[in-house]
Amino acid sequence: MKNFFLLILIISNFIFIFIHFKKKIKNIFYKKKIIETDVNEIHNIFETVKIDEIIQAPKKKAIIKTFSISAENKIVGMTSDYEAWIIGCISKVSKNIFEFGTCSGKTTYIMALNSSIDSKIITLTLGPSDVEDLRIDNADNKVSYRNIINESIYKKFLFSGSEEENKIEVIFKNSLKFDEKNYEKAFDLIFIDGGHTYSIVKNDSEKAFKMIRKNGIILWHDYNVGKTSSKDVVKYINKVSENRKIKKIKNTSLCFYKEEG
Repeated sequence: MKNFFLLILIISNFIFIFIHFKKKIKNIFYKKKIIETDVNEIHNIFETVKIDEIIQAPKKKAIIKTFSISAENKIVGMTSDYEAWIIGCISKVSKNIFEFGTCSGKTTYIMALNSSIDSKIITLTLGPSDVEDLRIDNADNKVSYRNIINESIYKKFLFSGSEEENKIEVIFKNSLKFDEKNYEKAFDLIFIDGGHTYSIVKNDSEKAFKMIRKNGIILWHDYNVGKTSSKDVVKYINKVSENRKIKKIKNTSLCFYKEEG
């Protein structure tokens, strides 16, 4: 009986450790397959000014307009503050921007707030009624498929009614059915944060490669090794990076590709 209770105690401790350190444990077994780099490799807007030996400040051009969201909105899957700053900075030097996956419109709003007054942003999203037509591929991540449904609930967005809405065009459409032919080599920045199933990430990325212009930047969100809902994002980016120069930005879940000019 004493050995039985000892066994139960060991199993309970193992379960406790696994639950609380699940992400770290997964990272031991799931190795990153792409190179990590500092943000300043993307664009010179991220160059810093040396204050002294231990601190460097961003230049004035890298100061952006941003905001935080109240927890009452219950918005999931948002970019971190650091990721939002990166996207906001790149938006400053981008005239034509495309986004796969609007969700609440937080990132769209940040891009609109920081891009020039004559810039144009197109954001592609599923409307609540479009979810009924979704079909899942057998190879797709089921958790990611569920998240698509949970995040496709918006008819209005955080930027709705704002002055910046004038530069934003929302297209309610399944990205699998989106025809990119009219937008080939048209965009300076493309942000991919739509459905995280393998078939959708592959579809959105392949279309983005055709839509990005020379010296343009493609950003992917949620390259989180070991996270179940990001599994297909990681799988696709690892695969496509065998033939394209894709890197992960340190301290973020963002990956980027720059079309050589």
